[in-house]
Amino acid sequence: MTLAQDIDQLKLQETRLRFAKFDENDAWVLGSQMREAAASRKLPLVIDIRVAGRALFYAAVAGSAPDNAEWVRRKSTLVMRYHKSSYRMNRELAASGQTLDEFRGVNPIDVAPNGGGFPIHLTGTGIIGTITVSGIPQRDDHNFVIEALCKFLKLAHSELALAPEAA
Repeated sequence: MTLAQDIDQLKLQETRLRFAKFDENDAWVLGSQMREAAASRKLPLVIDIRVAGRALFYAAVAGSAPDNAEWVRRKSTLVMRYHKSSYRMNRELAASGQTLDEFRGVNPIDVAPNGGGFPIHLTGTGIIGTITVSGIPQRDDHNFVIEALCKFLKLAHSELALAPEAA
């Protein structure tokens, strides 16, 4: 998959993976499903779901590192600032040759344009929060979130999954 194809697919994911409603119970159900999937696959993930900055679900799976929580914070901050997935921001920056730095009014320690952060978009309202994971390579972090959202929203993962990265 080329960089341009990645970006198009990431935009499609953000358009299709939206919620009619999202509350504390939804966060618990989705987060619990994600934690179970990570544990059963032995993926050392930290999983964080928050709305309006309020943590609704948090789990650290065996093997995750204390630093994963910091990566989650930085990815989530990026999603809320730019209203797009952290991996989409990564791919767009790669395509443009730009970086996030002080010249763009961004302190790099506060944001991470790395895969794993995805917006919670409420249809008719907009982006209200984030679903973020950290612990495996960034494309895999992103794909894990997309797979979980497709299952939760009952959408065909095969239509929304990212193809393998171009060599």
